[in-house]
Amino acid sequence: MANKKIKKPGLFGIKHSNRDFEQKDAWGKNQFNSSFPVALASYMGHKNIDNAYLTLDKKQQVRCGKVSTHKLFGIAPDSDDLFYSFESVYTPYERFVIGELPRVDLVTQKRSDGVALKGMEIKLTALPDNSTCNLSDDLFGTEIVTRPPTIIYLACSIASLYQKSHTSLRQYFDVKFDKLRDWANPEIVLPHIKDMIDSLDKILSENNSRQVPVVMQPVWKTEGKSPRLAENCLDVFIWSNFAFVELIVRELRNQQISKITRQARTLVWLFKMLYDFSKTGQFYPKQIIDDYSYNTLNDKAFAVSGIVTHSFMQSPELTTPRIKRNEIKNIILGGGQNLLSPERRFDAIIFNTPELFD
Repeated sequence: MANKKIKKPGLFGIKHSNRDFEQKDAWGKNQFNSSFPVALASYMGHKNIDNAYLTLDKKQQVRCGKVSTHKLFGIAPDSDDLFYSFESVYTPYERFVIGELPRVDLVTQKRSDGVALKGMEIKLTALPDNSTCNLSDDLFGTEIVTRPPTIIYLACSIASLYQKSHTSLRQYFDVKFDKLRDWANPEIVLPHIKDMIDSLDKILSENNSRQVPVVMQPVWKTEGKSPRLAENCLDVFIWSNFAFVELIVRELRNQQISKITRQARTLVWLFKMLYDFSKTGQFYPKQIIDDYSYNTLNDKAFAVSGIVTHSFMQSPELTTPRIKRNEIKNIILGGGQNLLSPERRFDAIIFNTPELFD
């Protein structure tokens, strides 16, 4: 009797990458959190379902439109010329930085010539989060935690608009910033926060048609606070660079700023990177992040709750994600689920073992 063909563990659409999905190491938490979203977007492309795309309009409002996976990856997701390079440097941005450019979660490349096509951060998020889980479905939101490398890539994506003439960016920075000597002193920086926001607003407004995707944010939806997946449980949101800047500045724009919070610090980082680029055509990301910490750890840039993100992401796709629970088996292939190593959290075990309290 002929041997049955043994299916190898894998993920939908990821044919060529720097991860070997036959190995258990490729299914660790950090790897899975970036590779599964890529497979999900590829699967949606296969089904002709476009990703939800968050962009900023000229009135500083974030709108939810659509972007195809083909456009997102810079090449058809089913192309044999597509290579997924996870946790890699997006080389087209190296020219903008002094020192090393950090790795980004995903770089798509052409196998035929190694050309880098697109680079983006990936944030796999739970829907709802703790701040919205007791609300109705239409008010659910997801927490977003942002790392410093995301801000560096955000700055690079805006700098790239002026790569042919970095001095053209100078027009957006008031001369008073040239006199600001001690950027590490919060008392000196604080009075200029609103002016920084105004400068960024002008840059985004005058380049509105040139925004590009920078962050892929898949959501997985549960039934409220329970660990059970909702029937409609998966979708992919893409943030443009301009929409993500608005996520940073909106709360700062609408409040009295009395201290350098993480969010305000992130604004200073982004602003200083672009300000330095406008002068010399480069910026030094590590120095900016290290020198302007304002006595707060640099492990993350900032975090926003689902109550905040809901106002940006509100859409039919957020309320009713388009990929159903029974389709997960079409994305995780060849028994790959058996190679997963989920974290064992004590609070999750207690919550999911109610008989302990009978």
